Amino acid sequence: MKVYVNNSEIHLAPGMTVRHAITGAGFLEEINAGKKVLDEWGNEVGLDGAVSDNYRIYLEKKE
Repeated sequence: MKVYVNNSEIHLAPGMTVRHAITGAGFLEEINAGKKVLDEWGNEVGLDGAVSDNYRIYLEKKE
């Protein structure tokens, strides 16, 4: 399946999580530096959350 992290397309196997998408996109260090993960509607999502085909997530600085 494909998911998008900051508009970059990432291909993952079914059953993968937000953490796998972030890692696959090379953004894990940004999470460790304090950024949070939001879905396409602006809701914060956990790293253990499920992803589905065409799911979109974005990284944003914590306020």
